[in-house]
Amino acid sequence: MEAFLMNASSGLERRRRRLAVAMVSPAITMMALVAVFPVLYAVWLSLHEYSLLQPGLSRWAEPFGLGNYVIAFDDRDFWAALRTTLLFTVVSVALELAIGMVMALLMNSVVRGRAFLRAAVLVPWSVLTVVTAIIWRSVFDPTLGFVNSLLGAVGLPDDTVWLGSAPEAFWVMVVADVWKTAPFMALLLLAGLQGVPIETHEAAAVDGAGAWQRFWRITLPQLRSALLVALIFRTLDALRIFDLPYVLTKGAFGTDTLSLIAFRRLQEQGIIGLGSALSVITFLVVMVVSVVYIRLMRPSEGGR
Repeated sequence: MEAFLMNASSGLERRRRRLAVAMVSPAITMMALVAVFPVLYAVWLSLHEYSLLQPGLSRWAEPFGLGNYVIAFDDRDFWAALRTTLLFTVVSVALELAIGMVMALLMNSVVRGRAFLRAAVLVPWSVLTVVTAIIWRSVFDPTLGFVNSLLGAVGLPDDTVWLGSAPEAFWVMVVADVWKTAPFMALLLLAGLQGVPIETHEAAAVDGAGAWQRFWRITLPQLRSALLVALIFRTLDALRIFDLPYVLTKGAFGTDTLSLIAFRRLQEQGIIGLGSALSVITFLVVMVVSVVYIRLMRPSEGGR
């Protein structure tokens, strides 16, 4: 009897597993078609000398299919774009983290009008990135923008061509990105702040801990998971930045990024193999950063 019950239980378990596989298979298939196949196809293209300039040419890129990667790593434009991308990521994400933290703390402390304040803060994030770029391009226009007018009104030089010189164009790109995405960072951090017990802060205040001590020793450690999630989202997004530099400067004056140079090789120059290699390199950079962040998140998750 016991053996019969065990066989029946194992048979039921197998049927449940088959049912689970059957239910998730359509979703997995769609994910593979939408996400995995394009990546594999880009890798395949990057290993061949494929170009619209020479129709039908699809030879193996020597040596060993890595010819396009050799060309990419030997290209000064690639290294300049990589430096710009990394610098932009570090600077913009750091500023967004600092500003977003301040915004999150303020929103968490407000009692009246909290819903309206949150909705108002998220307005810049809801604006399309292309529209954001157009707005800030107008703001920093040397003749029509109010930045130069404001500088002239306070007696400072008002003839700077912000988007026509380096490094001014780079900093305009950073300002535009911070304006748009700092509210998103604040929203993620606010969700983490609401999980910090207020009783802990009250007890620390009774023991004589100041506001900075409570933030550094109580709030910040409990925000670890929220901080890492926010950093993952923003860092990966910043590494793939394309639309801001494309609309603002077309990549000129030190604003060329990895995504932009890959687009230029693929679409404007028609060098499919080299452009795919640059896209794969960008993908690998993003993947490496993702793995680093995930490893950083493990200790906090394991400690729960």
